[in-house]
Parts: sequence; C-alpha cells; structure tokens
Amino acid sequence: MPEANFDGIVGPTHNYAGLSPGNVASTANQGAVSRPRDAALQGLAKAAALARLGLVQGWLPPQERPHVPTLHAMGFAGSDEVAVAAAAREAPHLLARASSASAMWTANAATVTPSSDSGDGRVHMTVANLRTMPHRAIEPPQTARTLRAVFRDTGKFAVHDALPGTHADGAPSDLGDEGAANHTRFRADGRAGGAQPGVHLFVFGVQAGGAGRRPSRFPARQTLEASQAVARIHGIPAERCVFAQQHPAAIDQGVFHNDVISVGNGNLYLVHEHALVDQDRVLDDLAAAVGPSLHAVVVPESEVSVADAVRTYLFNSQLVTLPDGSMALILPRESEGHAGIARLVERLVSDPACPVVTAIYLDVRESMRNGGGPACLRLRVPLTPEEIPGIAPECLWSPDRHAALEAWVRRHYREELSPADLADPQLLRESRAALDELTGLLGTGPIYGFQR
Repeated sequence: MPEANFDGIVGPTHNYAGLSPGNVASTANQGAVSRPRDAALQGLAKAAALARLGLVQGWLPPQERPHVPTLHAMGFAGSDEVAVAAAAREAPHLLARASSASAMWTANAATVTPSSDSGDGRVHMTVANLRTMPHRAIEPPQTARTLRAVFRDTGKFAVHDALPGTHADGAPSDLGDEGAANHTRFRADGRAGGAQPGVHLFVFGVQAGGAGRRPSRFPARQTLEASQAVARIHGIPAERCVFAQQHPAAIDQGVFHNDVISVGNGNLYLVHEHALVDQDRVLDDLAAAVGPSLHAVVVPESEVSVADAVRTYLFNSQLVTLPDGSMALILPRESEGHAGIARLVERLVSDPACPVVTAIYLDVRESMRNGGGPACLRLRVPLTPEEIPGIAPECLWSPDRHAALEAWVRRHYREELSPADLADPQLLRESRAALDELTGLLGTGPIYGFQR
C-alpha cells in the first residue's frame, strides 16, 4: 500500500503578507492582492489529481484566522470585531500575523513515523513547534487538535504535542522544529507505505550552542536537537536514523526547508549537489543504512542552480509511488520550460534504473506565490490497510466529497483579498461560517475555539 498524502485546505484568509524571512517567494510578493478562492480550488485539484492516480489522499482543514486569541494575548481587548479593528489601526503587522493562512503547508504540521518503525507499533506524529516564525508559532495547539480529530483511533495513532519552543524564562529552546519538511523516509524495496521498516533522514539547519556551521543571512529553522528528540519520542531505532546538516549557503539563498532542495521516496533520492554539508558522507551513510538499492540522483549546479531550484521549486515536487510500484514526479507549473529541469526529467524517466516513469505538472500558482509548492501542501503518512479505518472517513478523498468541498469553497471564499481587507470584520465572520460548515463536511466535530 502506498503512503497517504493529507493536503492542507487553503484557508479563506490566504494573503500575501510576506511574513517569512528566508522564503524568497513570500517576501517578493508581499502586499500583492491574493486570490483565496483560486488558491483553495488549486489545492483541491492537486489532491484530486493524486487520488485519480490511485493514491490514498486526504484533507486537513485550515486553521481559524484571524486568530483572535492571539490578538487578545497582545493586548487588543473587547469583542472579537473590536480587537481586529484595533489591531488593524494600531499594529497592522500583528493583524497580518494573526491572519496568516500558512497552516495550509501541512508538510510543516508534524513529523510522521509509521507503525513499522515506531517503538510501540503505532503511527506517531509530533506536531512541529514552528517557533522561528511568529505567525506560524500560533499553529501547534490547533494542529494537535486537528490531527487528533482526523487520526482518531488512539490504538493506531499517537499524536504528540509540539516540542517546547521556549524555556521557562521565555528564551528560545534548543528545539526548533519545522516538521516533515526536513524529514525523508526511505525503504530498500522502493515502496513508500508503512508495512515495512524504513530509514529516516533528518536534516537540520543548525546545532544548539553555536557548534558547527551557520547561515549568515537567513535563520536556520530546524535544530539537530529537535530532530533527535522526535526520533527518540517515536522510538525509531538509532541504526535507522541518519542526521545531516543543511548547507548554510543554501539557506542563505532561500532554501528555508530541506524540501526546497531535495526530495526522496522509496529508494530514490533526488538532491542538489549543494544541499548538505559533507554531502558525499551523508549519501554513503544513507546507502549503508538503506542498502545497495538506494538510487541517489545528484543534480549539479550547472544544470539547475540553487537560485533556480528556489524559483521553480523543482525539489518541492511530490515524488510518489504509484500502485504498480513505479513512481511519478509531481511538479509545479513554474518548473516547466526550464531547460535544465527538462533535461533532468527526461533523464529520470528514460533511465531504466530509475523508478520514475512520468512527470506531471500541476497548477498551484497561488501557493507558489506565497512560498510553497506541491510538497509543502501535503503531509506524508505511511500507512497499512489496517490503519485506514482509524481515520475520520470524511477526511479521505472521494469524488462526492471533492465536489462538496469545491462547492463549499465557491460559497464561502472571496475572489480577491488585499492586505487592507484583513481589517474587515466581515472577513472574520465569513471565515468562521466557512469553517463551521467544513467541520461538518469533514466529520471532525468542533475543533475550533469559536465552536467550543
């Protein structure tokens, strides 16, 4: 059974606030007018395309935005509408932070370990603390509630709260964790599901305490200590873990997560030559852990530069196992037309030793303009057939549910949204009405604060 992909539904407040230093697309489009309806429909269409390939596909609902409890915690008192109005007037950057729809990038929701690799035979998920970016650090409590509502059978799934992002005195902890965007699981047999044990590559940006190399321009978001903690919590045997450092020079060019510069699946690893520190050693360690079946494709700078990888999100493609055991590469449209990428894709598809048999280009333009490609929009969950019944059934793709979600988006989402529109109290009411209806469509129950 191939792994499942759970895509984040883009929220009604999808906007371009440029809140993420180090994410080049996010900052480049700051202040532009966004198209929330298109963004959500593009995300639903991507999920449908993968489901129609025969993959297990699910959805995760968006978070409540604007997040009024965050505004109240910042001193904006009064009713919800009054707090939004006051924040818009006195501190619009704080309102933008509380209105971000960035939880749609569910690759940052959690790190997932299948039951075949964990210490107790359950699927384990540790919610990412996302402590580096204030607009994303709001997310973990709701993410935990959502994951527990979707993966509801506690005999099959264990959802762990986020690692502490701060010490008791409020100082940042050593545990900066950005979730699955810095984690890749390999299997010697080339499959990707949860039935057989795998090898876990954890990529970190920095070690705590100043050890090792560090980027100088943009923050390193994942720490070694956080990756090690997740592996311990999930009970992954040490011999099935490889820890590697993301290259600081890549981070400084806009590679804010490892999934912007490498992608792996089964026994295939597609990686840029400048992705990791001491990369040859890392690949040797992976080969020793996975076995001789590991097929590493190193993309040279001369074919696709780091800058072009960031611009096109080549490596933020989804590399997925099809039901027949072959693989497909799901790329964003922005990768199409780049000569080096075209050569690379042709080489992958034509190489009999490579399991990739097709490349599919999809339109996720609204997400791309805000800094996330196809892989950012999904959380990979390797499963066994026995674990499927432990998931809220309405959160799994079907043609009828897809049609219902499309109709829901068209009823509730605005066509355009400018930064000034975040101050509109009607946007708060529209968003809550949409989410209230969505929890019924997805069968999650009342997961949002305003519902409880």
